[in-house]
Amino acid sequence: MNPDDKSLFLDAMEDVQPLKRNTDVLWQPGRQARETQRVDALQLDNFLTTGFLDIIPLDTPLEFKREGLQNGVIDKLRAGKYTQQASLNLLRQPVEQCRQMLFRFMHDVRQSGLRNVLIIHGKGREDTSHANIVRSYLARWLGEFDDVQAFCTALPHHGGSGACYVALRKSAQAKQDNWERHAKRSR
Repeated sequence: MNPDDKSLFLDAMEDVQPLKRNTDVLWQPGRQARETQRVDALQLDNFLTTGFLDIIPLDTPLEFKREGLQNGVIDKLRAGKYTQQASLNLLRQPVEQCRQMLFRFMHDVRQSGLRNVLIIHGKGREDTSHANIVRSYLARWLGEFDDVQAFCTALPHHGGSGACYVALRKSAQAKQDNWERHAKRSR
């Protein structure tokens, strides 16, 4: 680059401001990992149930907490204090497609040891709208995963009543790492 080009560039860029840092992450496993995980997921039976469904009214926020989970965890989840490590968008997808996508997504995030995810399900204007059917199924399905510790409606900037935060159980490796880190401090 010659000196004139450089000075023109610097003049043009003088008032440019950096973009606000976005902490929302759309997690994508590496290409090879994705192929391996898909094969593994296909070999697993999708245990998520369909059939009769109790529709959750739109004015009822999604919320679930496993027995024994500390109240502080659900409070922090509700307040959006945990960084979302991955997200899944189920907008405008057929129910069966949502079921398959959720099963694969949850399998992938557990394999990767992620703890906090965001699931976008959409919101309808009526209790019987497609978005609310998906939302109601999602509430059932998330409770069927043993690794789901809690879930709740997201904050407005993450989708509000059209999305939910999900907290997952620590993997055995994460527990071991945590134990080792704390054991080193106490020595």
